[in-house]
Amino acid sequence: MEKLVVTGPTSLKGEVTISGAKNAAVAILPATLLIDGICTIENLPNISDIKISCQILEALGAKIKWNNKNSITIDTTNITTTKAPLDLTSKFRASYYIIGAMLSRMGEIEVGMPGGCKLGARPIDQHIKGFELQGATVTVEKGTIYAKAKKLKGSPVYMDIVSVGATINVMLSAVLAEGTTIIDNAAKEPHVVDVANFLNTMGADIRGAGTDVIKINGVKKLHGNATYSVVPDQIEAGTFMLAAVATRGDLLLKNCITKHLESITAKIVEVGGNVEDYGDSIRVWCNKRPNKANIKTLPYPGFPTDLQPQMGVVLSIANGSSIINESIWESRFQYTEELNKMGAKITAQGKTAFFEGVKKLYGAPVYSSDLRAGAALVIAGTVAEGTTEIYNLEHIDRGYENIEEKFRKIGAKIERVKE
Repeated sequence: MEKLVVTGPTSLKGEVTISGAKNAAVAILPATLLIDGICTIENLPNISDIKISCQILEALGAKIKWNNKNSITIDTTNITTTKAPLDLTSKFRASYYIIGAMLSRMGEIEVGMPGGCKLGARPIDQHIKGFELQGATVTVEKGTIYAKAKKLKGSPVYMDIVSVGATINVMLSAVLAEGTTIIDNAAKEPHVVDVANFLNTMGADIRGAGTDVIKINGVKKLHGNATYSVVPDQIEAGTFMLAAVATRGDLLLKNCITKHLESITAKIVEVGGNVEDYGDSIRVWCNKRPNKANIKTLPYPGFPTDLQPQMGVVLSIANGSSIINESIWESRFQYTEELNKMGAKITAQGKTAFFEGVKKLYGAPVYSSDLRAGAALVIAGTVAEGTTEIYNLEHIDRGYENIEEKFRKIGAKIERVKE
């Protein structure tokens, strides 16, 4: 078993280069199944979710060549099976993108129910509704999803709730369908736009990504023979921005799209931090104890749920009382119990958490309950006095590339230790 050992307190200073977006990459890889040919994907984050995605694609018949640790060339000309390996697909949430891509390309797929972080109920009813409106038959039995269609046909699809996963999945299934699919009440997140841009580069006809109405005109085939670079990771950038505020540090984040960070920037300024926007990089610094603030997580362009735990660390040491309302996942506050072990005063009830700011956190053994909670605990360990031991690193490794190395380069005293 591995753990991260963090000794604090440390003020983080220096430069961080942001990796490619995990949430975009885990959808772009299954999207390659729509291509009858070869493509190259660059700026992939080197994380466990990407490696598992590649193993699943290879099990379906794709040929993958690693050009370097952040770039692959993938040949999906010969898909040899429509049964995805259940043991791999159950390991992470984004495996469900295989359904939309394989339905569109092959007309059928058998895949395990997706796994991932335990953040509460994560139904895929909106995905299934979209597939069925396009003419597919979908059944779920004993933890396996079976989907079939003679030929998908374009259809209007209204999303009952704004869902990133369902928006992308229906977009994938619509690419090779006959006719036009219009997704109404679509998610507007940067990674939805990135997947659409990737598909359009390969010959798809998708319009309106980034707005709440996306129109997909089905095409006969995707040609491939192109190179695509994954968008920078908005959530990793936000994680380091909030780390700068929590540790009273000064960080320059390179390779980021600052437009994607506006909701985070606004809250950092509200709590007393400073932000300088350079377009493709951003500087964040703070030289005092953060102020209190109230947060409500919302779909993009609102404050992202994936930065809520990291913001929780800032508010746990803020001057005054703060409230976070979590409107996306009902079990996102598990990390607050771990922060309380470190001396925080947080009361979580349902989808609301009340933070009474304390002057100091203290090192303790803590457990990462999910990917973003793990990142929050790394920040907390850097802020805290003494030594913090963080367990359940498999969550963190799913979404952050070399997290300890990146933190070490900006001054954190952090190491990965085998027990």
